[in-house]
Amino acid sequence: MRDPYTVLGVPKSAGADEIKKAFRGLAKKFHPDQNKTDPKAKEKFSEANSAYEILGDEKKRAQFDRGEIDAEGKPRFQGFDGFGGRRRPQPGAQEYEHNFSGGGAGGPRGGAGFDPSDIFADLFGGGRARGRTRAAPKGEDIQGVVTVSLAEAAKGASARVALSTGRTLDVTIPAGIEDGKQIRLKGQGAPGPMGGEPGDAMITVRIAKHPFFKVEGRDLRLDLPIALYEAVLGGKVQVPTLGGAVEMNLPPGTNSGRTLRLRGKGLPASGASAAGDLLVTLRVTLPEKTDPEFEGLMRKWQSTNSYDPRKDMI
Repeated sequence: MRDPYTVLGVPKSAGADEIKKAFRGLAKKFHPDQNKTDPKAKEKFSEANSAYEILGDEKKRAQFDRGEIDAEGKPRFQGFDGFGGRRRPQPGAQEYEHNFSGGGAGGPRGGAGFDPSDIFADLFGGGRARGRTRAAPKGEDIQGVVTVSLAEAAKGASARVALSTGRTLDVTIPAGIEDGKQIRLKGQGAPGPMGGEPGDAMITVRIAKHPFFKVEGRDLRLDLPIALYEAVLGGKVQVPTLGGAVEMNLPPGTNSGRTLRLRGKGLPASGASAAGDLLVTLRVTLPEKTDPEFEGLMRKWQSTNSYDPRKDMI
């Protein structure tokens, strides 16, 4: 770690108030809650916190100035005991635990009343207030993305997601979840500063592209090919859904591009959200191969019953 005076940007002659003011400015500037999009802010915040833990404590500061402890607050070892090579600490050196809970006059706080949580009380509402102990700042939330198939989104599933920190978590996908919805995993985020409550893992669910269905919120869209004679004569046609094929009544004289709605055949109900619908857009499709009889029929129709489907466009 760098020299704590350099980290806080104060000279070695700085007084307690000047050191405290410098730390307050850095803590507020680089606090993770204020810099969720800056990955380096967390490191700078931690560095400033460690520097103030030394310089904000009169006893630790004196030990650092005398060279008894290093920039991390650890004892500096000098010399050897005989020929065995066993190192011994310099007299008076002491190793401190990272503790922000305060203490008595003989504890790490020293005569200056050092306690970073008092500063965080002013900046972020933590620390002590009116004799009561408040929770330290909560840790940063961590984002993650998991992609599932449409069938998994409809029926529910278990999936494994990799977080930006490198950790992997198992997440339960509830049945009927929509694309883009988030699942909160409590306590699976970054650890809280000052020993505070850890943040959460926020997992965004993405539904993979399906070969037939297009997802629109809770509704699904489907382009359904129909034969020319089905469009002219109407009748019952088979329509694929998430729950299997169903029959749909096709009105006679149906134009290509017409959309029919099958209620409740979209994503299933989830919590307070009702089931979505399946919107079926009809696409008149000619056979892959035609024969002279079919072509003759079309020529006869053209000569006796011609019409202009584009008359309203031109």
